[in-house]
Amino acid sequence: MGLTNFILTVAGVSAVVVLLRSDVKQSAAIFRRNVKHLRNWLEEESSAASKAAEATKPKEIDSKIPEKGVPKEKD
Repeated sequence: MGLTNFILTVAGVSAVVVLLRSDVKQSAAIFRRNVKHLRNWLEEESSAASKAAEATKPKEIDSKIPEKGVPKEKD
């Protein structure tokens, strides 16, 4: 009776380990796929942002207007 319980316990634990290993492998594969998608999206957004920054014309500073200094804080 004790040997039968031990064998059933080992078989049950082994089945759980096998199922968890395959579940972990699938989860890792899905995670890697999601990371690739996120990297692609970030690269597309950064390239779009750099193109948008290049397309905007920088403002020209009018040299006739004197610049006002920032008042210094007193201690």
